[in-house]
Amino acid sequence: MKSAPGTTRKSIQKISPIDVYKLLPKTNCGECNEANCIAFATRLVNGELVLSGCPPLFTEKYARAREALEELMEPPVRAVTFGTGKNAVTIGGKYVLWRHEFTYHNPTAVAIDVHDQMTPDELVKRVGSIAQFTYNYIGRTLSFNAVAVRSVTKDPAMFAAAVRTVAGATDLPLILCTLDPAVMKAGLEKVRDRRPLIYAANADNWSAMADLALEAGVPLVVSAPGDPTLLRSLARTLLNYGVNDLVLDPGTFAGNGLPETISTFTDIRTQACRQFDELFGFPLLGLPLAVWTGDEISEDVLKWKEAVLASMLMSRYADILIMHSLDGWVLLPQLIWRFNLYTDPRKPVSVEAGVKPFGRPDKNSPVLVTTNYALTYFTVESDIKAANLDCYLIVADTGGLSVESAVAGRIFTAESIATALKEYSIADLVDHTTLIIPGLAARLSGETEEATGWKILVGPKDSSGIPQFLREHWRKERTEDPQP
Repeated sequence: MKSAPGTTRKSIQKISPIDVYKLLPKTNCGECNEANCIAFATRLVNGELVLSGCPPLFTEKYARAREALEELMEPPVRAVTFGTGKNAVTIGGKYVLWRHEFTYHNPTAVAIDVHDQMTPDELVKRVGSIAQFTYNYIGRTLSFNAVAVRSVTKDPAMFAAAVRTVAGATDLPLILCTLDPAVMKAGLEKVRDRRPLIYAANADNWSAMADLALEAGVPLVVSAPGDPTLLRSLARTLLNYGVNDLVLDPGTFAGNGLPETISTFTDIRTQACRQFDELFGFPLLGLPLAVWTGDEISEDVLKWKEAVLASMLMSRYADILIMHSLDGWVLLPQLIWRFNLYTDPRKPVSVEAGVKPFGRPDKNSPVLVTTNYALTYFTVESDIKAANLDCYLIVADTGGLSVESAVAGRIFTAESIATALKEYSIADLVDHTTLIIPGLAARLSGETEEATGWKILVGPKDSSGIPQFLREHWRKERTEDPQP
């Protein structure tokens, strides 16, 4: 959507809740589940809600106001979706360069490649490995987003067969990769209902590729490796041609070309976010698999280079990556880095507070306490489960802060621990009044005993020491100080 003539776009940091409120129905109807319209406006500006959360806006009465709001809230980098259903992937939709300015949305999609020289069995096996690759990281399941099918044979029938095999083996979104319009057409006919991303239009084939994209209603990658001026020109041409869902490929060069690659990605995103350049305001595609075209003898070195390049591209605004290696040591760092990069820096990653039973605890089982910072909780949980311990774990609400930070900030205090003991009715769960606090909260032991009336044991600083601590101290504690 282009800004109206004579208007000046505002960055998201300069849009106030009042700017949004002026365009809302102002009926305080509550259909958005907020207390009033100003509350909805505030959360909308913070990126916590979307316009569709206000049903009245989508009636004819407020059509003009909705259009004005859509223009006001439109991100400098357009959001593009490929795939369908629950596995659909949205990339782009970025407002800022730096995550501390405003939370990043739509995490970088990671696709793994296959090609049409592989046998059907090889394709099914590799696609199965891609789909099954998952990792649980502080309570979140990390996985890949798409499969990229490359044409190596340049044969339409071979490519179509490979696309059909891959589509039958996974529900993940697909990226079809060939510069030959005839080959692309053959593959696209097999999966047009899956809304694949097609790669790529360039200076030589843009018209034919644009026709395919428009006919099938799919997004299109426009590619001009190493030539941002040509890339911008092609984007203008394709927009005028009617193709609105574009993804930009500025070119990914490994080795000596790496500085230029990173600089180009950064320059394009800067022009989009700071200068509101609409021709550069599209998601960026990076190709870490480009390292495999080099002449490096060692496969492990190539994998290492791919891992490093992927991390750098993700850090410098790539909205989608196509990779080759399936080794965990190459891919897992990318998924974890993506998770951390796209968390809200204003809100620590937390878990729900409460009391968590582990194993089969009884009235004599130990009671431990920790904070609801996700990394702390899942580390403690992992160590408790690994040792098959029977215990209760109180997860205190510290706003997602770690033990050390919450103690220093006077959020994890004797009073908050006493409140948790009472709120979660811990006295009804056990027949003793002994509580084990983290070693990093040792200084709270005395005042916690006074505030709770419970005996406090100072546990280890690292949760990996919990099993040994309980073996050495809990049985002795229960023998020396039994409670009714």
